[in-house]
Amino acid sequence: MPDRRQPDSPTDDNPFAAPPEGRPDQPWQPRGGGDGNGDGDGDGPKDSDGRRGPARWDPTDPIQRRARYALLAGMWGFFFGIFGIPSVGLLLGALALYWGISALRGKPAPATPEGAPAAPAGLDALGPAARPQRTAAVSGLVTASLAILLAFSSYALQLAYKDFYVCRDDALTKSAELQCNTLLPDNLVGDVLKVRQ
Repeated sequence: MPDRRQPDSPTDDNPFAAPPEGRPDQPWQPRGGGDGNGDGDGDGPKDSDGRRGPARWDPTDPIQRRARYALLAGMWGFFFGIFGIPSVGLLLGALALYWGISALRGKPAPATPEGAPAAPAGLDALGPAARPQRTAAVSGLVTASLAILLAFSSYALQLAYKDFYVCRDDALTKSAELQCNTLLPDNLVGDVLKVRQ
């Protein structure tokens, strides 16, 4: 049976392939930045003029970190508000609001000499890489606002229908708990809050 091995091609860049015959094994090295010579340090793609492209997620950057924290805290605050734990939702919503605003504002730009253009501050200092971070910060602000709104509406309901909640919590039997439904108004809110049989 003839040997069906394919001839070595210069475009074959499979990192898991065995080295060609007659060539010694080489230790693994990271690929280059897309220029094919393998001498890049892997930080990111290069532009046509050889400069590195925009940075990706950098956990050491406080602005990017706050944008991600805002998104996560706002999302979890919204979930806690939906599932009926308004105190945790309010706390996470307030934190997400703080982190989202501080991520969008960022640190003030350092002082520049007279006549020199001011350096960009906040997410604008990241250039094109700021888009996903800005999206995360704005999404965090939106979900934080929803979490805070849910928490305040829950507290407002408990305050407006305090007699019903006190009656329901103090009821010792199911029939006594059902009697508390008379303290609710005859509308959609009353239908949602009333004790079911």
